Amino acid sequence: MSATQVATSRRCLKPPSSSKSRAVSLANPAPPRHSRKEGKPRALRRRRRLEPSARRAPEAPGTFFARGGAVIPSPPPRTMQSAAAIGLVRPCAARPLAAPCPSHRRGGAVAVSGGGIRPVLPPRGLCLTARAGLVPASPLEEEERRRCRAERDVAASASGAATAAQGAGEEAGSGGLVKTLQLGALFGLWYLFNIYFNIYNKQVLKVLPYPINITTVQFAVGTAIASFMWITGILKRPKISGAQLLAILPLAIVHTMGNLFTNMSLGKVAVSFTHTIKAMEPFFSVLLSAIFLGELPTPWVVLSLLPIVGGVALASLTEASFNWAGFWSAMASNVTFQSRNVLSKKLMVKKEESLDNINLFSIITVMSFFLLTPVTLLTEGVKVSPAVLQSAGLNLKQIYTRSLIAAFCFHAYQQVSYMILARVSPVTHSVGNCVKRVVVIVTSVLFFRTPVSPVNSLGTGIALAGVFLYSQLKRLKPKAKTA
Repeated sequence: MSATQVATSRRCLKPPSSSKSRAVSLANPAPPRHSRKEGKPRALRRRRRLEPSARRAPEAPGTFFARGGAVIPSPPPRTMQSAAAIGLVRPCAARPLAAPCPSHRRGGAVAVSGGGIRPVLPPRGLCLTARAGLVPASPLEEEERRRCRAERDVAASASGAATAAQGAGEEAGSGGLVKTLQLGALFGLWYLFNIYFNIYNKQVLKVLPYPINITTVQFAVGTAIASFMWITGILKRPKISGAQLLAILPLAIVHTMGNLFTNMSLGKVAVSFTHTIKAMEPFFSVLLSAIFLGELPTPWVVLSLLPIVGGVALASLTEASFNWAGFWSAMASNVTFQSRNVLSKKLMVKKEESLDNINLFSIITVMSFFLLTPVTLLTEGVKVSPAVLQSAGLNLKQIYTRSLIAAFCFHAYQQVSYMILARVSPVTHSVGNCVKRVVVIVTSVLFFRTPVSPVNSLGTGIALAGVFLYSQLKRLKPKAKTA
C-alpha cells in the first residue's frame, strides 16, 4: 500500500476536528475513486462501507448492533473514553427503564439485562450526540425526562393501588363467606335447640304435670347461665340503674306469663297443635299495635291474616288432642308475647352501650325467676324435690336430666334468636321463625308419632303459608302522604 493510500484511509477513519486538519485535507485532495479493476485494497473498501456506522450516535458500553450481518459488542464512545481519562466525566453504569419514553430514543443504546433488550438513558443532565458525545441536555429535554419519570411513578403507584384493592377484595370476599357460614350455623343452632326443648319439655310435662314448677326450673337454669357469663366475662356486665329496672319490669312480667302459658299448653295438647296455634302471633301483633300504638296495617297485611286465622281454625277442628285448656293457653301465650313487643316499643327502654339485646334478655330472665318463685311456692309448691318424685314412682335421674336439658335449650334458643336478630333484618328473622315452626311441627309429629289427618295437615299448612305471606308484606312501607 502506497503512502497516499494510507493517508487517505486515515482521513476517512478520523473526521477532521480542527482548522488545521481541514487545511491539510484541502491541500491534499482525495484521489479519484478506484474501480475494482484497478485493484482497490479490500480493507479500504470494507472501512468505507463501515463509515456510516462510525458516524452514528455512539453506542453505550455493553450494547450490541449488527455489523456485516453479525452481532458483536460495540466499543465505548471515544469521546466518553477521553473525557473519563482526564477526569471530566465519571463513567457510570446506565440504568434500564421499565418502559421506553420518547426522550429515551435519542440515546440509541439498547442494553441487555437478564436476557431482554431495554432502552438506556445517559446520566442525568447529559444527552448523547453523534459528534460531541456527552453534552449538557437542553431544558426541554430535561423537562421531558422529568415528565417521563413522573409518569412512571404514577404508573407504579397505580399498579400498587390495584394490587392492594385486589387483595382487599379477596379479603372482603372471604370475610363475606365466613359471615354467611356463621349465620347459617346460628340458624341451625336455633332450630336444633328449639327441637330439643320441645321434645324434652313435653316428655317431662307428661309425667310431671306441674307447669309452674317446670317454668321456674327453666328460669333458674337461665339465671345460672347468665350469671356464669357475666362472671367469666363472656358477656360484658351491664351497668343498669334503678329507673331502667323499673322500665324493664313490665317486660319481665309478660315474658314470665308467656313462657308459663306455653308450658301449660304443651302439657295439655300435642306439640304440633301448640305451635299451630302460636302461628297466630302476627294477628295479635297487628291488633295490639293498632290499639296501643296507633299503627294501622295496610290492606295487604290485613288480607294476609285471613289464611292464618282460617288455617288455625281448620287445624283445631280436626285436632285429635284438642282441649280448650290447651287451646286458650296457647292463645294467651300469643297475647302476652306480642304484648311484650308492644310494651318494648311503648316504653322505649333507654339502653346503654353495655345493655345489648342479649344482656336485656338475661336481665329479664333473672327478673322472671324472682317473680315466679313466690308464685310457685304459693300455688303448686315444690314438686321437683327428690322425695316428691320418688313418691310418685318416677326415675330421678331421667327426670332431672331431661329437665336440665330442656331448661338449657330453652335459654339457649332464645339467646341465639337475639344473636340472629342482631345480624339480620326483622323480616328475615320473621321468615326464619316461620321456618322454625314448620321444622318443630314436623319433627314432633315424627318423634311422638302424633296422628295427623289430611285436613289437619292442610289447615296447618295454610296457617304457616299465611305467616310467611305476612312476613313478606310487612316489609312494604305505606307511601307517605304529601301535602
